[in-house]
Amino acid sequence: MRLRTQVLLLQLAVIAVSLAVGFGLVLSGADDRVRDEYAQRALAIAQSVAADSTVIDEVAVRQGAVLDPAQLAAGPLQSEANAVRQRTGALFVVIGNASGIRLAHPDDDQLAQHVSTDPSNALAGNEEVTTDRGTLGESVRAKVPIVDDGRVVGFVSVGVSTERLAAETRRDIAATAIIALVALGVGALGSILLARRWRRLTLGLEPDELTELVREQGAVLHSIADGVLAVDSSGVVRVANDTARRLLDLPDPVGTDVDELSLSPRVRGVLDRPTPDPVAATIGDRVVLVSSHTVEADGRDLGMVLSVVDRTDVEHLTREVDSIRAMSTVLRAHRHETANRMHVLAGLLRHGHTAEAIDYLEEVNGVGGRGARLAGLDNVGEPHLEAFLDAKAAHARERATTLTLGDQTWVQGSLRDPVVVTTVLGNLVDNAIDASARPEAAGPGGDAHGAVEVEVITDGHDLIISVADSGPGISFDDPAEIFAEGVTTKADAAVPGGRGMGLALSRQIARRIGGDIWVADPGGDDGGAVLVARLPAVLETAQTADQDGEGDR
Repeated sequence: MRLRTQVLLLQLAVIAVSLAVGFGLVLSGADDRVRDEYAQRALAIAQSVAADSTVIDEVAVRQGAVLDPAQLAAGPLQSEANAVRQRTGALFVVIGNASGIRLAHPDDDQLAQHVSTDPSNALAGNEEVTTDRGTLGESVRAKVPIVDDGRVVGFVSVGVSTERLAAETRRDIAATAIIALVALGVGALGSILLARRWRRLTLGLEPDELTELVREQGAVLHSIADGVLAVDSSGVVRVANDTARRLLDLPDPVGTDVDELSLSPRVRGVLDRPTPDPVAATIGDRVVLVSSHTVEADGRDLGMVLSVVDRTDVEHLTREVDSIRAMSTVLRAHRHETANRMHVLAGLLRHGHTAEAIDYLEEVNGVGGRGARLAGLDNVGEPHLEAFLDAKAAHARERATTLTLGDQTWVQGSLRDPVVVTTVLGNLVDNAIDASARPEAAGPGGDAHGAVEVEVITDGHDLIISVADSGPGISFDDPAEIFAEGVTTKADAAVPGGRGMGLALSRQIARRIGGDIWVADPGGDDGGAVLVARLPAVLETAQTADQDGEGDR
């Protein structure tokens, strides 16, 4: 059996089974739906009759168990009940008094007699809907109390014959069956057309031939990690998945010569020669890792496969981990420093040096040591930035560098996205600490103790960050080159894709939210570099929060 025939039969089977299941579900609930619909209709009729002022007055005066049937047959209650029954098509409309005696009934012979079903629930003031059998046969009935000045004086019972329900259900089933048959016919026609289209799309190929084609494609795509761009041996793009198009910012490169693609020189260099180790590159506002592999099948050179992995989120997570690591470093430093001080105090007190112990405590409380709070941190009223800067100060001390806050530092409010701000600030501070801790940053006499000054200033909802270091400055002819991917003065083979991505990622994040980072002073012989970042709309002031709260209300 040909593949298109198998597909046709399988589709027809799926359609038939789906329709059968759906038809079964409709049938299983059809009777219940119709029954519920008629029950609600009966309840509405009963409520309308029970609320009629004439009915209430007539029932209120006709109490007791002994009543005249002839008088009831000619009375207004019987006329009203018959009129309602004829207008609504109900099986019966029965009106009874508080003793359960019929005051109105479709059969005059049943008047002044006790009702055949229990009316106690309705006489207790409750509405009920049941399926029951009475003098007129089985019916879905609703009973509603008649209330006069807060007192139940009778009830109204309205019923719909179950035979009528069955007829309604049969009509619904017939209509559903016709719809199912029409749907089956449309599905069969669609399956036939789809089978013909399948034949045209596959050029009449059978499964074994398609398998061979898939095997060749599998060989080309064997090394896919995320995005993939496959180029044959003649330099023509043969495969480019959606991820590769998005990450490389290519509209539709399939069938295009690689020379006509707008690939960056860094990506093109990886594509021209096998590069198994990932190389970092910047495409638009993204940071990606690219690598390439040659592909061979049956001894033939099929070309080159370029693997593209989006590293933006990885860099984002890396900065979060760095922030956590820095904070844990300061906590560990504080713990060791506290333990050392306690040992000193214990020794002084144990040997009776009380005065020295007091002096030591005063020195600890009054002089900023290794574990002391960063001076000027009280001007930072944002908890994330306060903890982050304190942690970075401890990290700087670990690198024999002093981190200080500038005199203009002032932050009030709360961060809308703390990760964005700490990522940008963390990259700038880390680069400044690295620059200040380098051997070439040592001062006269070989003093290698560096210095980093950070200023964080609030400008409305914007945040302005300035980071200056005591390092050797930026040695590139164009200082802005430090924001290019892969540009660094450090080398660390353990980092996937190499270093030189921190500042590129920071500028990318800043520009994504409408801000930017730039080199205010490249430094040099007179001192280190100064970098400035502006992050717009990252702060939420108390006034803004109040306005948002009022808007929510």
